[in-house]
Amino acid sequence: MRAWQVPSFGLANLSIADVPDRALGAREVRVRVRAISLNYRDLMMIGGTYDPRQALPLTPCSDAAGEVIETGREVTRWKIGDRVLSAFSQKWSAGTPSHTKLRATLGGPLPGVLAEHTILDEDGAWPLPPHLSFEEGATLPCAAVTAWHALVDHGRLAAGQRVLVQGTGGVSIFALQIAHLFGAEVIATSKSEHKRARLTSMGASHVIDYASDREWGKTVKKLTGNGGVEHVVEVGGAGTMAQSLRAIAIGGTIHVIGVLAGAVEPLDVRPILMQEVKLSGVVVGPRESAEAMGRAFAHAKLAPVIDRVFAFDEAPKAFEHMASGNHFGKVVIAGAP
Repeated sequence: MRAWQVPSFGLANLSIADVPDRALGAREVRVRVRAISLNYRDLMMIGGTYDPRQALPLTPCSDAAGEVIETGREVTRWKIGDRVLSAFSQKWSAGTPSHTKLRATLGGPLPGVLAEHTILDEDGAWPLPPHLSFEEGATLPCAAVTAWHALVDHGRLAAGQRVLVQGTGGVSIFALQIAHLFGAEVIATSKSEHKRARLTSMGASHVIDYASDREWGKTVKKLTGNGGVEHVVEVGGAGTMAQSLRAIAIGGTIHVIGVLAGAVEPLDVRPILMQEVKLSGVVVGPRESAEAMGRAFAHAKLAPVIDRVFAFDEAPKAFEHMASGNHFGKVVIAGAP
């Protein structure tokens, strides 16, 4: 089969290879990949900054939608023709993560899904919500599950609460949609005038230009009557943490998800102590969370926001587009024709 691989680190080295199909294990399924979505982690894996010790060559990407075309002899959860989504960790079905579960992730260290076919553990797949296309479904496994696991599983999101989302990447847009699903208010940040308008059209009550307002955390506090927000979806990391701490309510939770603004910065921990702020690290989530989210999305007929769909042969262009930061929502690659 054809698969995109990096034989050595660097996006310039991403190329199509002919990879032999291996035999299925007893509890595995073979899936024809119909669509793949990209995450910032995929760029880091390709560049060697996420795990410099990753064995190469590597087929990147973890988020796929497709249909089952073959099942192992002991598989009971799936049949040929079922529409499925990949689970980020092939071994994390429920409960808390462990080292073993977090080392069974697609797109590093396990082979990824940017290929004609992929092999999944039968417990490492979950149903594609029936109202979604393959392209829409492919956006869910990491970004949507991460936002759900943060706000719903960790944060116990409730109607009437306030959520701050940063930027317009996949996790942030899904967090906005999930917050509205639960009846919460959303405040957002973006430096792009066009993106701020789109966030407003999606229901954000306030959208702040973080480029011109360097003290946007204080602005959030003022917008909430100095009460702050109960949840911050922190995708910036250390570079935005100080402002997030200014924006958070007493007893609120900062869901630490990304490091787009940097991983290491000096941090004043006094606000964490004095306001009983919770810092909650989030690494996607288990399959049971994905399935619960899928049922909620299906009930609400919630549609993901897709920025652009690239052809399978245009994978490098898709990564370049995501790296530019110009996207709004998810970048998707169609399956091989």
